[in-house]
Order: sequence, then C-alpha cells, then structure tokens
Amino acid sequence: MRAGVLLFCHGARDPNWARPFEAVKERVRERAPDASVSLAFLEFMTPGLVQAGHELAALGCTQVQVVPLFLGTGGHVRKDLPLLLDELRQAHPDVSWSVRPSIGETEAVISAMADAALQGLKDLSA
Repeated sequence: MRAGVLLFCHGARDPNWARPFEAVKERVRERAPDASVSLAFLEFMTPGLVQAGHELAALGCTQVQVVPLFLGTGGHVRKDLPLLLDELRQAHPDVSWSVRPSIGETEAVISAMADAALQGLKDLSA
C-alpha cells in the first residue's frame, strides 16, 4: 500500500499567493517521507485536483487523503470537491479516496491562529 496526501486549495492569479501552501506541502513531505504528496488548486493555478489525483494514482498510491486547505467548509468543499472526487473515483476505482475536514476547522489550526493573533499583543507589551 502506498499512501498519498492531496492538499487542495483555491488558487489565485498571483503566483505569490501559493507560497504558504507550497511550504505546507514541503513540510508534509519532510514529515511523511514514505507518502506521495501533491498540491492541487481549484482554479487559476495548476495542477487541478483531478490532474494531481491522476498523478498520485500513477505513482501507485492506493489510499489518498484529500486535505482541503480552506479555513471553512464553504461551497468549494461542499459542492466542487465531491464532483471532482467522483471523477477520480470513476477513473481510479482501485484507489481509496478520503476527505479530511477543512484545515481551518481543526483544533490545531484554530489554536495556531489564536496564538498568532495574540502574538501581536505580546509584541506591544514588550
């Protein structure tokens, strides 16, 4: 069994927008060297989710976790993502595709954002 992680984010016209997401991808690769890790975009940037999913399947991944790098579960995660995953499931029925909660709704990220927000107060009092 080969595991894959498919990080999924919105995309933007400005290539600099993707820098934090590229950093997340690299950290995941460092922490899970045996997994194949891809970053995919909904629009404006490549690869798209389906293309990245095809690439993970071609690498031999039999289990792929899709991680929406969205702060909340809005229309893109509720409506667009399931349609794209249906396409991948039809093309690669031998791959188990699972979806994690939107990253911004996890306790670790909520806590990290609160810590980052409070850092400004610490800087003011220093």
